[in-house]
Amino acid sequence: MAEAERIIGTPDTPDAAGDGRERPGAEGTGARAGGSAADPADAAAPEVSGAGEPEAAAGPAPRGRRRIAVLFAVALFAYALDLVSKLIVVAKLEHHPPIEIIGDWLKFEAIRNAGAAFGFGEAFTVIFTMIAAAVIVVIARLARKLYSLPWAIALGLLLGGALGNLTDRIFRAPGVFEGAVVDFIAPKHFAVFNLADSAIVCGGILIVLLSFKGLDPDGTVHKD
Repeated sequence: MAEAERIIGTPDTPDAAGDGRERPGAEGTGARAGGSAADPADAAAPEVSGAGEPEAAAGPAPRGRRRIAVLFAVALFAYALDLVSKLIVVAKLEHHPPIEIIGDWLKFEAIRNAGAAFGFGEAFTVIFTMIAAAVIVVIARLARKLYSLPWAIALGLLLGGALGNLTDRIFRAPGVFEGAVVDFIAPKHFAVFNLADSAIVCGGILIVLLSFKGLDPDGTVHKD
């Protein structure tokens, strides 16, 4: 009798231990139309999203690439706007009387600034050039772990502004790394500046606000 049961086989039971409970994952993975059991290779296959790619592919890497794209898009916009404005100022405004925008309160007046932003430190042109280059390198390195959209915008403004003024330092007179920056926005009782300076200041203010809120460049939020 035992030999017959061994040859014929015992009937299927709900559980191998005979406790009457279903095995985990048995629902939906039981016998197929032909009565055969599910292929173990199918159980090991990763779940596929509606786009036909594994779910694991939708990780932080694509989001990080989008934030990097935002950073460089903002930087390119700020840089292009600053460059075009300076070309117009040099061609149309330099060696001409200032243009009054809001009476005496705001004028467009072309000047050459050998110092830092807003005309400070004219005796340290080469040092400011090196600082601007170092800022660009630091931002480029920081972009690799960037997952925050506000940080991407802030760093993009800093990068675009630094590139704008660095271009003047390299390509304008009196020489390479000693060039004078073109400034033209002249508010009353304030230093004359340009759009690159404005981008740098706006980016710096945004970074301070993000730091106060506890938002890091990698997207994490911490509270002290």
